Amino acid sequence: MQHAVPLAPQPWMQSAATRRLLAALTAGGAEVRFVGGCVRDAIAGRPVSDIDLATPDPPDRVVDLLHAADLHAVPTGIAHGTVTAIVDGHPYEVTTLRHDVETFGRHARVAFTDDWQADAARRDFTMNALSCRPDGTVFDPFGGIDDLRAGRVRFVGDARRRIAEDVLRLLRFFRFHAWYGRPPPDAEGLAACREAAPMLAGLSAERVRREFLRLLQAPDPIPALRVMDEAGILVHLLPQPYCLARLSALVDLERAGGETDAVRRLAALVDMAPDAVDAFAHRLRLSNGERRRLLDAARFRAATGGEGALGDDAAAMRRRLYRDGAERYRDLAYLDAAEGGEAARLLARRLEAARSWTAPRLPINGRDAAEAGVTAGPAVGAALRGVETWWMERDFRPDREACLAELRSIVARGAAAAGG
Repeated sequence: MQHAVPLAPQPWMQSAATRRLLAALTAGGAEVRFVGGCVRDAIAGRPVSDIDLATPDPPDRVVDLLHAADLHAVPTGIAHGTVTAIVDGHPYEVTTLRHDVETFGRHARVAFTDDWQADAARRDFTMNALSCRPDGTVFDPFGGIDDLRAGRVRFVGDARRRIAEDVLRLLRFFRFHAWYGRPPPDAEGLAACREAAPMLAGLSAERVRREFLRLLQAPDPIPALRVMDEAGILVHLLPQPYCLARLSALVDLERAGGETDAVRRLAALVDMAPDAVDAFAHRLRLSNGERRRLLDAARFRAATGGEGALGDDAAAMRRRLYRDGAERYRDLAYLDAAEGGEAARLLARRLEAARSWTAPRLPINGRDAAEAGVTAGPAVGAALRGVETWWMERDFRPDREACLAELRSIVARGAAAAGG
């Protein structure tokens, strides 16, 4: 096993909660190491969010050790050896060392082991096979540190075999390339992904959705997506047509604004009619909120022909913000700007309007309509909408008394029309 230069002390390794957990897990004499993403990101100089640990102790022993230290243990994946320890409100995943007995996606059958090398060998990529003792000694059995520093996403072992074990690794290859890689992608990995692309259809929609949105969340997913497109892989994920050029423009705009939004990027990428977008959203098992955002974008494009209608003066922007709400307006402003032209030049003003303007409430309500003589039922809503339109056209300036006067005027006009 290759030893790397020791990792410099990390705040997350030395926190009180981490030290308390390590004391609990090593109380029986077992070696405990940090594994996976926290080690990879620390070496890469990136923020560490989730902290995972591994131990040769079986999961029931891990639970006993945690309870003995008055720590909460959640059996999140105990059949596969994973226990979540809650320490001072922080979750830590603690997994028993494993080796694969049978591999069939995320439901692989595993056996517990005390062999750190065997556990590392079942990881997907070399950069994810790193482990680190609490003293900072890093173990790198497959050259993951060199790959990480070179921006090279490389499978542990034979790429074709690793993908056959779990086809989701195909998407993970491109997701990690988007986050950690530099061109060109690893040739063996790319060839294996190209061959396995038709197998993507057999993955559950939930797994595809999660992995693809993580890819889109990368600071710049375009290089990875272009490779997927050129290799004939993207067509197995997205119905055609899709628009990488519009997504590329959106990524540049978001970067300038300090934003990253995976669902908005997916809305820019798909280039279908609203009905087709709705079917795609259902097939990918998007949440109701994600589906609504994709549909809003598709309907906006269909209604405007790709040329935005969000207004180019402050009053028009406020009217649109009032109708759409700030979140939807921001989405449409970005997507409209990604089409280019005047919309791109208006983006900063539109985003500022969404940030700084608070939509007012219509100063009157249904009770006012009833007191003005409007018959209960649909007529109340119609009368209020009439006042609201009048109020919006005047840039929301009329106060309650003015709105009541307009309401009475609408009622009078209605009565005159009925009498005539």
